[in-house]
Formats: sequence, C-alpha cells, structure tokens
Amino acid sequence: MIRCIAIDDEPLALELLVDNISKVPYMQLVSACENAIDAMKVMEEQLIDLIFLDIQMPGLTGLQFIQSMTVKPMIILITAYEKYALQGFDLNVTDYLVKPVSLDRFVNACNKAKELFYLRAQPKASNAAEYFFVNVDYSLIKIITADIVYIEGLKDYIKIHLKSSQRPVITRMPLKTIEEQLPANAFIRIHKSYIVSIAFITSLRKSSVFIDTLELPVSDNYRDSIAAITGKL
Repeated sequence: MIRCIAIDDEPLALELLVDNISKVPYMQLVSACENAIDAMKVMEEQLIDLIFLDIQMPGLTGLQFIQSMTVKPMIILITAYEKYALQGFDLNVTDYLVKPVSLDRFVNACNKAKELFYLRAQPKASNAAEYFFVNVDYSLIKIITADIVYIEGLKDYIKIHLKSSQRPVITRMPLKTIEEQLPANAFIRIHKSYIVSIAFITSLRKSSVFIDTLELPVSDNYRDSIAAITGKL
C-alpha cells in the first residue's frame, strides 16, 4: 500500500480528492489536511510515501511546502493553474494535474506514482561499498559496513555503534543519508531513529528488536519490514 496525504484549502476540492483516492485500491489515505502546517504535523508522526498537494494555499503555498522539506516523499500537484507546471517539475514532482481532474487522469498519475514507489523499493545492488568514510572532528573516519551493529539518529547527528568499539562514532548526518549508503539486504530500518544490522539481531518481539540484552523499539510504521525478514509478526 502507498501511504498518502491529501492537502487542499478548499473543502469541496479536498472532499473530491479524498473520494478519488478511495477509488484507487493501492492507496491508503493517512490524513486529509486543509493547510501545509497541519500536514507537517502529520508527517512528523506518520510515514508518508505520497502527497497530493494544492499549490495556491494561504500561509505556506504548495511550492513553498515542497521547498521546505529536506526529505521529500513523492508529490502529485493538483492545481487550477497551469503556469506553475515548469516550476513544479523543477522540484521533481511525480505528476502535475490541472483542476478539474478527470478520474482516469487521476488514476494515471497514481499509476505513475506506484511504478516509482516499487522502483524505489527494489533492493540495492549487492556490490554495495564494504566501507565508507564519515567526518568526525575534522577527520575522516573509516567505517567498515560489516562492523556496524546499529545506527541511532539524533536530530542532525547519528551515532554509529560498532562491534569493534565500545564508543559509538558520532557524525553530523541525517539518518536517511546513511540509510541510502547501506546494503538493503543487510540492514533494516525499525524506527524513525534506528537502523539495525540484521546479522546482529538475536531475537524479536512485535514491538522490539534485541541485540543480545539491548532492546530497541520497533514502530508501527516499520513493522512490515520486520515481517519481511521473518515471515511473521
């Protein structure tokens, strides 16, 4: 399922958008919001794969909202104005729909998002780097991928916990950035703040991963990832 959010300041337009989403079987509507600020609050707590977004809104416009995001989900712009199309595609949106939007055109945009969603979900190449370097105190520290036990995100920083060291390596980097460098078949995201090496997991519960006696939380948004490696939970 593609987890999506709908944003439009016009109640009738938002209602129509929600109805259209309900007709697409692989879409799961997480929330419908009348402004970008409310949407931000939802996105802080929920994993969102796709945003259906109006452009002309009071306060923060749709384009400003896109520019404010450091990590962007897929975005389909839905607007009454054709003049923003070039700017929208410059911001790498998945599709641009002009109101009124027919259902077949809407489904076509959703299909495009689905293709991109599954393309992004493909496992990374098995020849992923065996090591990489991170900045620590004006030096570059070599990290052996197989030595990583788990990684903890702390706002703008991450802690890389290694088997070979009692002290974690701390570097300024978003958790999402290092996640993209890791081999997908060896590491698993279990929480917005944790990535774990599958090799070091010793046991599992529905809401926890254990590395020996260390217990790390599994959030609802990532429980499917755990199920994918166990076939259970």
